[in-house]
Amino acid sequence: MQLTDIPWFLMIAGMCLAHDGFARDGNPPDILSLTTDAKPAEATIEDVAWISGIWQGEAFGGLTEEIWAPPQGHAMVGMFRLVTNDQVKFYELLTIAEEGNSLVLRLKHFDPGLQGWEEKDEPVTFPLVEVSSKAAFFDGMTFRKLSADTLQISVAQRGKDGTPGRLDFEFTRGKDLTGE
Repeated sequence: MQLTDIPWFLMIAGMCLAHDGFARDGNPPDILSLTTDAKPAEATIEDVAWISGIWQGEAFGGLTEEIWAPPQGHAMVGMFRLVTNDQVKFYELLTIAEEGNSLVLRLKHFDPGLQGWEEKDEPVTFPLVEVSSKAAFFDGMTFRKLSADTLQISVAQRGKDGTPGRLDFEFTRGKDLTGE
């Protein structure tokens, strides 16, 4: 079965549930998790500034776009959208912010009418496990800078049968918002 054979809404539901229900030691090898007694990695927002930019790709049978603003105020803000058959299927609002001596990634999903999928005060949260100049490993989600113009995001998930799996999104650097 290929990524395009699975309805997008089932895959996104799996992504949402994957973080909360995933065994801490059950992630694919290059998607790291914090053990229950581990502390998040030390980092500042400048350590992940390389994520900023306009990123475009294809997934779930449609076009994907992830836009990250540069660091400001010890945080970055991003948005994701999926467009299939010229219709928005869903949005995500994301932040990466300094918390203590580390970083935490938070996200919320929204339908095309901006109705939230998660409870009002409950974002999906991914603490930082490890960071380098080309990779940021959050608990269950990995950002990798494959080249100056290629960003890969990998998310841990569980299959219907409970087996560990992953979703990989590959983005290329897009044009700026003015089309240039």
